[in-house]
Amino acid sequence: MMLLLCIFFIRMTLIIILLLVVAIGFFVFKNKSVKNIFQPDQKYYTIDDEFNAKRKERQDEIDKLLSKIGENGLNDLTEKERKRLDELSKK
Repeated sequence: MMLLLCIFFIRMTLIIILLLVVAIGFFVFKNKSVKNIFQPDQKYYTIDDEFNAKRKERQDEIDKLLSKIGENGLNDLTEKERKRLDELSKK
């Protein structure tokens, strides 16, 4: 009987320790500052990557505006969209 009670307490202790480790790990990795140590929020690796990403964003925006023109004509663009298309076309 005493042996079974000891085994029970040892198992309960191990379960509690395991739960504490899991809880501490959850809170540590949920913290943003600790995440940055392992996974920095660096979006671009080189200046070329940044340039290419911005160029693609501009091209996607131009494509969106041009497809809108293609569907309904130039009159469908708002004044703001026309100015933006002019700005993007000059770059």
